[in-house]
Amino acid sequence: MDAPNVVWITLDSVRSDHTTMDGYERDTTPAIADLGADGHAFPTCISHSKSTQPSSGAILTGFAPSRTTLGITGDVLPDGVTTVADRFSEAGYHTACLSRNSFVSSATNLDRGFDRFQWLASETITDLPLSTLFKYALNIRKHSAGLTRDTAKHASPYLMNETAKRWLDDFGGEQPFFFYLHYNEPHRPYYPPLSYIDRYADDLDMSPREAAEFALDVHYNMEEIVAHGCDLSDDEWDALRAMYDAEIAYTDEMVGRLVDHVRSLPLDDTVVVVTADHGELFGEHGLLSHRYVLSDAVTRVPVVISGLEEELAASEDDIVQHADVMRTLLETADADTDGMLGVDLRSETREYAVSQRGPVDFEVFYEYNEDFDASPFHLPALTSLRTDEYRYQESDDGSDLFALPDEETDVSDEHPDVAADLSEALDAWLDRYGQPVEAGESGEFSGAVQRQLRDLGYLE
Repeated sequence: MDAPNVVWITLDSVRSDHTTMDGYERDTTPAIADLGADGHAFPTCISHSKSTQPSSGAILTGFAPSRTTLGITGDVLPDGVTTVADRFSEAGYHTACLSRNSFVSSATNLDRGFDRFQWLASETITDLPLSTLFKYALNIRKHSAGLTRDTAKHASPYLMNETAKRWLDDFGGEQPFFFYLHYNEPHRPYYPPLSYIDRYADDLDMSPREAAEFALDVHYNMEEIVAHGCDLSDDEWDALRAMYDAEIAYTDEMVGRLVDHVRSLPLDDTVVVVTADHGELFGEHGLLSHRYVLSDAVTRVPVVISGLEEELAASEDDIVQHADVMRTLLETADADTDGMLGVDLRSETREYAVSQRGPVDFEVFYEYNEDFDASPFHLPALTSLRTDEYRYQESDDGSDLFALPDEETDVSDEHPDVAADLSEALDAWLDRYGQPVEAGESGEFSGAVQRQLRDLGYLE
């Protein structure tokens, strides 16, 4: 096919086993599933990391987190790292990015290479046209939490869609485009728009509004809850998952609306990718959120590709990573992929996936419970290699081998040959792909960035 347009949509914090594509009991993602049914769906996409900053850094560069240093030893993309926007531009593409997450912004240098970039936050939405803001205000109960000054409760996919549609109208002409969108939903706190708040609340022992407020309380008190063993009742777990699933379902509807709009435009061949940057924990390992481990709950995410008409060597049963999808699209666009991670899915498959995580600190949990036990976890930077059968992970503290789906019982002693083989493979991968381009650089985030990070639970 000729160089296609590319629309890449990244959702935040969607674990694969809560999606329609993965056979979840709730039909949370029918629109995304339809895209996959007409194209390619991979329920086992293993993200490059456990949170937005390092994962998005890998997506938007095609380099491993330890190579870009983002979320590992640094906060800012080093100047020596080429971005995929740079690569598309050099191949003759117009490039644009619309982001709702401050980790995908000028604060981290992940805006580099885009011809057009906008970060949406409570401090920046006033930059939007008055007509867009007026429409949002009129639909504030359908597409958000109603009239409230608590910015953590508000949903933004409606604003993302309206802005994206305006931009798409400007993309016509002979020049193909690469349009990257990062939606913030369903990231904590799980507070669905009022039109979706009762979507999965029929069997709850609390009202939909009470369930949303409970999810908000869990968001603000996550460290204390984890410190005391995530001691929630069955009804409370049900409420938390119901609100999370409702957010996924709402975002799925909005993604479907945007894709319908893309398909209605007089565009040449256009490939649409929908995925998530990472997953989310609901009590696995005694944890919430997604900061500390590299297990499947956090790293296994969905990815669907629609509009790529070529046959793929990879099937839906294969492991893929975001860099594979990005490399495939760049190869299709006849762009340079030198030095990137990933395989071209049209002709190759992978044996294993690698995820990385920077050092973590459990001190906050001890402030709430001096008996909290962090011994099961690696504190230094951690790298994980996942095959179909095993997850092997290694840090300066040591290593573990897990026989999937069990990711808490170390089976290194029972399978020493497997551990040795995967350790050797991981060492070779680190030598080839894992070395940093430059020393990690700390960033000084603006007040607006810090406020959004507080809303998301990254800062106190």
